Amino acid sequence: MERNVEVGCPEIVRSNRSLKQKRMNTQPIVVERTINASVDKTWKALTDNDEMKQWYFKLPEFRPEEGFEFQFEGGDDKQTYLHLCKITEVIPNRWLKHSWQYEGQPEATWVTWELYDEGDSTRVKLTHEGLEKIAHHGPAFARDNFVAGWTDILGTSLKNHLEQS
Repeated sequence: MERNVEVGCPEIVRSNRSLKQKRMNTQPIVVERTINASVDKTWKALTDNDEMKQWYFKLPEFRPEEGFEFQFEGGDDKQTYLHLCKITEVIPNRWLKHSWQYEGQPEATWVTWELYDEGDSTRVKLTHEGLEKIAHHGPAFARDNFVAGWTDILGTSLKNHLEQS
C-alpha cells in the first residue's frame, strides 16, 4: 500500500500545501464539450435571445455587441441572484467574453465562450475566471457550484438543445 507522505520541515510543508491550495483556487474553471452542431448553429444558440431562453437563462434582452449590458435572475430553490453582465469582446462565430457580477457585490468575474469548428460538430470551451474574488460572499459562490453549474449548462442544456433541434 502506497502512502502520500510529505517530508521536510513542517512549516515548509504547510506553506507549500497552502500555496498549492491557493493556486488551485485561483485557476479559472474551464469546461469543454463537443456538440454535434455547426458553428453557425451553436453561435446562434449562444447569441440569439429567443434561442437562449430555450436552454440558458431568461434574459429580458441580449445583443452580441461590445458594451451591451444584460442582466438576469438565477440561483437555486433557496435564493436567486440578479446577475449583471457586460459584453467586452465579440468575434462572431468564434468568441464572446462578458463580465459576470452580482447585484450588491463590487467584484466582477469573467466568462469567455470559444467556438472551434470541427467539421460537422463544434467544440465549445467555456472559461470562467476570477471566482476567487467572490468566494467570500458565501457557500452559493463556492467554486464547486460553478463547476457543477457550467458543466450542466454546457454538457446537458446547450448540448441537448442543439442536438435535439
